[in-house]
Amino acid sequence: MRTPADRIRHALLFEIFALLIAVPGGMLLFGLEMKDMGVIAVGGATIATLWNYVYNWGFDHLMARWRGTTQKTPLIRVGHAILFEVGILLLLLPFISWWLGISLWEALLMDIGMAIFYVVYAFAFNWAYDRVFPAPEWAGKTQAGRV
Repeated sequence: MRTPADRIRHALLFEIFALLIAVPGGMLLFGLEMKDMGVIAVGGATIATLWNYVYNWGFDHLMARWRGTTQKTPLIRVGHAILFEVGILLLLLPFISWWLGISLWEALLMDIGMAIFYVVYAFAFNWAYDRVFPAPEWAGKTQAGRV
């Protein structure tokens, strides 16, 4: 099981790299000014960082209980990323609507666009993170496709 310090490192690195990609990409895709995209991205990253910690802690505990390990298969990784994004979508929707002064429907469409990016990003980031920082219980089990 990952330590609290490892979970904090994971959450912070995840959000830092995401911001470096999402702010300029969001400005281009949605036609927003730097200020608006920056507030959405930083506010969203703050909320997402807290969600990331809680979600991954809970997900690992459920995996350990149901499977006896926290090691994720590619299919579990896909489910992990999608469930994370559904949760963050529900958390961010009111914030985006309020900040931009748009309807919940418009915010949902924007949020879905961002969620698509983050599902792909979360899958790639978490796979890379697990390879660079494998959990202690995985010692000697990092064969291709297993971590």
